[in-house]
Amino acid sequence: MARPQPNESAFFYHKYIALAQGDTVTEVVNNYAFDLQEFYNSLPDELGDYAYDENKWTVKQVLQHVSDAERIFAYRVLRISRNDQTPLPSFDENVYVENGFASTRALSALKQEFNAVRAATDMFLLSLNEEQIKRVGTASNNPVSVNALAYIIYGHLLHHKNILQERYGV
Repeated sequence: MARPQPNESAFFYHKYIALAQGDTVTEVVNNYAFDLQEFYNSLPDELGDYAYDENKWTVKQVLQHVSDAERIFAYRVLRISRNDQTPLPSFDENVYVENGFASTRALSALKQEFNAVRAATDMFLLSLNEEQIKRVGTASNNPVSVNALAYIIYGHLLHHKNILQERYGV
């Protein structure tokens, strides 16, 4: 299966898809799984509660956000890959962060959770056949393919890695 085409997702997600390099879902997983896990696991404990500016998320909140978002994207993959045509709702990432209480958790616990989510997602993505990867459903009132969602998962992780490096100095 080739890279997602523009009509396979809402325009908003194109920036994430563009970040994930590879010509197949398997190639994207192989290109990034290890490096992303290494990066997020290397987040320094002393920066856990650091936010680069007022009203910006802390490092802990960013890590919880990427885990939450990946769960939601992977759930969409599950539903659509299994040919469930029920439209799937959007989510407000700010509400999730506000109600995730990351500040009360140890960064090490958030890293463990992240690792579990990542492992489950990758095993699931690699189990999909070409027919499943081609399937298209509806999420946030827009068509989205399983193929695009796989690239979105990785592009979203890369997007936040870039922000952590550029704005948080990690």
